[in-house]
Amino acid sequence: MRRAIEFLFTRLLRSRVGIALALAVVVLGIIGTARLVTGPFGSESGVTGAPVEPIATVHPSAGDDGVLGTGPPPEPSTSPGAAEPETVARQFAAAWLDHQNTTAERWHAALRPLATDELAENLAGVDPSAVPADRLTGDPVVIPQTARLVEVTLPVDSGRLRLELVAPEGRWLVDTVDWERG
Repeated sequence: MRRAIEFLFTRLLRSRVGIALALAVVVLGIIGTARLVTGPFGSESGVTGAPVEPIATVHPSAGDDGVLGTGPPPEPSTSPGAAEPETVARQFAAAWLDHQNTTAERWHAALRPLATDELAENLAGVDPSAVPADRLTGDPVVIPQTARLVEVTLPVDSGRLRLELVAPEGRWLVDTVDWERG
């Protein structure tokens, strides 16, 4: 008996197998104790005393309390004398698509007045020959997000050009350029 206890503490419990066996015994002991206390699974139908109807925290006739409004989208806000977002988007798209037979400096110079400072900085390293489209094929679609943010989608010969325009001071500027293959 003494050798068995000595073997248990000096060799078996110091090995990985011994530790795994000890953990398995502890887990099985916890599960067995829980089953003794709660009874076997499946003997009852589940939760007792549950409400028949869902618990409502707002009266159903109180209206919509969601974050998104159901009203019409806000109209884009433009300062007097400033171009509308659709016009700025068309001008930017024309400059963006005018990438053949021009230098990178001229291409960037045409885009800079229509873009935010951050976008102009990001476009500084772009090679205009990498523009994946050559011409517009339809009219822009303007989707107002807020009074100072709109999304404009323009169909081009190879897909769709998606622009996000912002108007922090009432003057619309392109802030994001994205292209989707069509």
